Amino acid sequence: MAGYALHPQVGLRQERFGALAYHYGNRRLTFLNDERLLAVVRTAGDYDDVTDALVAAGVPEQQHAAYLTALGRLVDAEVLVASD
Repeated sequence: MAGYALHPQVGLRQERFGALAYHYGNRRLTFLNDERLLAVVRTAGDYDDVTDALVAAGVPEQQHAAYLTALGRLVDAEVLVASD
């Protein structure tokens, strides 16, 4: 399975609820309020495989499918980019 990386035009700002992801190109603001999802977003580029990023963030295996769906939505929102 391929990996993901933070889009180069996205900035993350830590907030009490998690983080805000702001895309400087399309000016879209995305709220990240799940700590594990935020950990995956922050570190996704460090792993060749998204499953490794999920495991490292402590996401239980039975929740991987839900997180993959969320990551797919973040790719659609251009917060993340898919990497090979």
